[in-house]
Amino acid sequence: MKIAKEFHWEMGHRLPEHFGKCKNIHGHSYKMIVELEGSLDENGMILDYYDLKRIVNPIVEELDHAFMVYEKDKQIIEFLESMKSKKRIVEFQSTVENICRYILTEIKKNQLPSNVKKVKVRIFESIDDYAEEETGLL
Repeated sequence: MKIAKEFHWEMGHRLPEHFGKCKNIHGHSYKMIVELEGSLDENGMILDYYDLKRIVNPIVEELDHAFMVYEKDKQIIEFLESMKSKKRIVEFQSTVENICRYILTEIKKNQLPSNVKKVKVRIFESIDDYAEEETGLL
């Protein structure tokens, strides 16, 4: 059995080593679908949607209306700090693939019930492209 919930946020970023437009400061309206796979618990649920929101919303809130910046992009970090802008400094280039992996890792840090066997994260950076990663849980 599978369940899924959709989340949305706005976030800026840039890919300083990119050969095209993405080297510029820009942003996206991200859409993410978090899918859980597992067996039903004694209440007939994999996980209550309220509990899924409780796990994922703090991650999304940290990113919403922030600028995700690679830790080695010192020029942008200094600019964001001078503007007192909301930022999330990360250890990776902010590609949608890396953002997907990052959020999946953050979700896995939470104590999910033992009946949840897999977690999948799909992030749309625009209406027609996405990255997806899934992991099994022990």
